Amino acid sequence: MTSLLAQEIRLSKRHKEIISQRLMLLQQMEDKFIDKNKEKASQTKAAETAFKRNLSLLMDIEAAEKSLQTRIHSIPSPEVVSLETLYWASVEEYIPKWEQFLLGRAPYPIGVENENEAENTIQNEAQG
Repeated sequence: MTSLLAQEIRLSKRHKEIISQRLMLLQQMEDKFIDKNKEKASQTKAAETAFKRNLSLLMDIEAAEKSLQTRIHSIPSPEVVSLETLYWASVEEYIPKWEQFLLGRAPYPIGVENENEAENTIQNEAQG
């Protein structure tokens, strides 16, 4: 009978140890669950913040694009118009010479005398 009592006491102690370990493991599981929920909430908040930031950046980019489009389609300054006019007049002046050269009917159209003429024209236009 003594051995049964000793075995009962030993089993009771072991039962208490198992129950204690079970409670400890349950507490650890609960702590991990809480930590995971906090981490998930933190990640969700970070994702929402990133989404808002990205949306704001996208709106800024679209505003900049619209601003640039407005500038592109705006009327150029008189200086730019004048330069464009002079450029196209020069192109039209040299087209026949280049055409003959490209067709193989004339020598290279730009020589020393033509460069001096171009420099003089540019200087006269800058002064005028």
